[in-house]
Amino acid sequence: MSIQRKVSIAFFALAAFFSGVMFTTVGANLFDAGDHIGSSSHAKDTGDTVVQLDPASPVLSLEDAFTTVAESVLPTVVQIRSERVEQTPNLNGTPFEFFFREQGPNQERRAQGLGSGVIARADGYIITNNHVIDGADALEVKLATGEIVDATVIGADQDSDLAVIKIEQEGLPTVSFGELDDVRIGQWVLAFGSPLSQDLDNTVTAGIVSAMGRTSTNLTQLNVFSAFIQTDAAINPGNSGGPLVNLNGELIGINSAILSRSGGNQGIGFAIPVDVVDNVVTQLIETGSVQRAFLGVTFNSVPPALAQAQNVSQGSAQIANVVEGSAADVAGLEEGDIITAVNGDELRNNNQLRTMIGNMRPGEEVTLTVVRGDDTLDISVLLGTRDDEALASFDSAPEPRRGSAEEEMESLGLQLQDLSPALLQQLGLEENVDGVLISGIDQSSAAFRESELREGDIITEIDKKPVADFDDFERIYDNVDEGETFLVRVLRNRGGQLMPFFTALTKP
Repeated sequence: MSIQRKVSIAFFALAAFFSGVMFTTVGANLFDAGDHIGSSSHAKDTGDTVVQLDPASPVLSLEDAFTTVAESVLPTVVQIRSERVEQTPNLNGTPFEFFFREQGPNQERRAQGLGSGVIARADGYIITNNHVIDGADALEVKLATGEIVDATVIGADQDSDLAVIKIEQEGLPTVSFGELDDVRIGQWVLAFGSPLSQDLDNTVTAGIVSAMGRTSTNLTQLNVFSAFIQTDAAINPGNSGGPLVNLNGELIGINSAILSRSGGNQGIGFAIPVDVVDNVVTQLIETGSVQRAFLGVTFNSVPPALAQAQNVSQGSAQIANVVEGSAADVAGLEEGDIITAVNGDELRNNNQLRTMIGNMRPGEEVTLTVVRGDDTLDISVLLGTRDDEALASFDSAPEPRRGSAEEEMESLGLQLQDLSPALLQQLGLEENVDGVLISGIDQSSAAFRESELREGDIITEIDKKPVADFDDFERIYDNVDEGETFLVRVLRNRGGQLMPFFTALTKP
């Protein structure tokens, strides 16, 4: 063996030794167990000293908590097996011949699905995810006792990805509900379900609450009305619909989704919070459907420049449009208002406005904190009823063709162009609009980075004054003092519809 190899082995051996010493010492200090570790005990009278923990050690107390919660919750957890009949093409001949041969009659294929659920009521009502039972022609539930029974769908809500099914049983064990306000980042949680296989039912995994109130455009596609609980407790396909519980054994969420590059657990799982679960499940059991409150606004995020100019959080929501006759219209909300809080709870992300209002009932009264110009207002709104109309499209604007009437605003990093009927037609817009088109923008400029202006945007106001063309823009801009920040009203093309929003620019 070479000297270099021997040295390497010796180095790693020493490193492992000292790492073990440090781990034992740090662990003892961390759990206040220094007096309990290393107590003399003899294995088979060999004289060897083994490490033991005193029964009063916090480590064993945590272990007892895990086992106690598992023992109490597992009887309420079920495995859900779904079956759907799918029509598949019957291709005659070999796989290489189907381009040249006629297709035979469709054949039926029975697709199997797997998910989890938790018993909410002793008379057989079970909570699960909508995507677990969606499209199923038959449902079976396997109880913790091993008994397998048929189930029927009571109600499903696609927007929240929740569903309630029922089995004909009485006297079943039920999960108790916790309070979302008591959930804290960093607390221990346990996830239950049947990951990946029917053979892995009654699986328990542990982790912590990694984050709260997770909302984004991507997550909204999974669940329109939930601000998810994020956890690193192992969640895999098949865990969907199973409970996420705290160390009191209380339900705090329903496991619903993972973020993964591999398709399996990577420590980023999402659970629908208990307040959403309670609201939706109660309505599904009582009526079979879900009613949601409706405010009556479309809204955008607040660009950094506008947030700084108005001294508001970037998590606020700025109103783009107010639906005529809606609750927002009746209460006096206006385009350009910036909503910073709902019932005193500050928005951390503008998507929270949708989740908070959507989880209220029609007829509830809500107080919105609104910044309007230099004023901060508390506006009470009596909420209406949301219908099932599709959410607004947020497609990006098409790139405009270059015209010959472009004007440079180099100090702002903008190229502006007068609008004309021909140009509006090129942009796919039928309505007549006054303003100037941003036909080019320097992506290193503050206008792009902080004000979030984009090529294709139409500026209709600056410094609270209307802009009909470039001459108006230049005249108003010339009257703005250097270093002064001014508001800008913008129209952005979203799927052929012009949606307004406000931002801010600072004159260099």
